[in-house]
Amino acid sequence: MSSKDRSDDLSSLPVVAARHPWRWVGVVAVLVLVAQFVHGLVTNPGWDWPTFARYFTAESILTAVGTTIVLTVLGTVLGFALGIVVAVLRLSRSRFLQAVGWTYIWAFRSIPLIVQLLFWFNISYLYQRLSLGIPFGPELVSFETVELISPMGAAVVGLALHQAAYAAEIVRSGVISVDPGQLEAAAALGIPKTRQFRRIVLPQAMRAILPNAANEVISLFKGTSVVSVMAIGELFYQVQVIYGRNARVVALLMVATVWYIILTTLLSIGQHYVERYFARGDRR
Repeated sequence: MSSKDRSDDLSSLPVVAARHPWRWVGVVAVLVLVAQFVHGLVTNPGWDWPTFARYFTAESILTAVGTTIVLTVLGTVLGFALGIVVAVLRLSRSRFLQAVGWTYIWAFRSIPLIVQLLFWFNISYLYQRLSLGIPFGPELVSFETVELISPMGAAVVGLALHQAAYAAEIVRSGVISVDPGQLEAAAALGIPKTRQFRRIVLPQAMRAILPNAANEVISLFKGTSVVSVMAIGELFYQVQVIYGRNARVVALLMVATVWYIILTTLLSIGQHYVERYFARGDRR
């Protein structure tokens, strides 16, 4: 039989889709578990949905959500601004500057966030008075540290410094992921260094930076709950205050949980569109 005859025989055979019976078993099992979970949410009185509905849009909760968003925005902006500076130090050709950047990252990644926050909250215990002037010489301006850093300011400083250590490594990893050969080719063509960074390095580095940066922002958003130890009225602290009065612990925790889910989802949607913008060259 010739190869042509064999190909004709094969083309006449019916095409049957591959069967995956265990895949369908897994789908059914997951759907059953989800249905049981939803049924428990609806029928179990322990969830206390009336209390949840009462407090979900309460003024105190909405104010606390606003405080959480402010902490996240300030911690992210200041943290990534400082993180870029630290990343530049790490990428410097100077060994001294590299050591400074590495030491900063090592220190702030080693100390737990809650310890850093409490340190800045109690900075006036260590330094009651700060002054500006000539080193080891006369003072020009002095002020009390109690008046310098408020609890909110201490929270922002702690979150930003902590975030900067992780942001620096994210930015550095994104920059070094760009093929250096492209910069050599751009330099050979006479393209200025600023344009090389803006048109060649940055678009490619952003594709590596954005997923990790978005994860850090989301982690920071949820990590703002740690500032509750400083009695700052963010979401988790306000929930604790309310359930400390009415003992409706589960319902109030669900209020915080649903708000965290909503805001995290919005951040994830924003991440998707920003990533798609910087990946438009890849799609072409």
